[in-house]
Amino acid sequence: MRQASGMLHVDTRRQGLLEVTDRVVRWVDAQGIAEGLLTVFCRHTSASLVIQENAAPAVRRDIEAYLDRLAPESVGYAHDDEGPDDMPAHLRTMLTGVQLSIPVLDGTLALGTWQGIYLFEHRTRPHRRSLALHLIGA
Repeated sequence: MRQASGMLHVDTRRQGLLEVTDRVVRWVDAQGIAEGLLTVFCRHTSASLVIQENAAPAVRRDIEAYLDRLAPESVGYAHDDEGPDDMPAHLRTMLTGVQLSIPVLDGTLALGTWQGIYLFEHRTRPHRRSLALHLIGA
């Protein structure tokens, strides 16, 4: 049994879904572990991780619009220290989560045909986000 850990840093430009699948795949490939389990962990409370369809851009737009309706900006939240997107960002993170577990089979992430890994930026201004990666297997 072997394990590997590392960090990916992702610069976001705006609020919304940013696909990071290729970067995660390259990191997993470099570890040389054929069978195992990858954990991806977002080290933030105003950004999250999701696995979602990576073929139709309309899916991403609809998801973003849905979360905008679920946790709208500027509706009188008590926590608005960093602006009107502050508390909604925390709510959206709570709803979507900060950790993914993905099996690695034959050296490849066991994602479905149309699945991609996305960092979901919930703040309106650009940020540098950190994703902790941990792979265990053989």
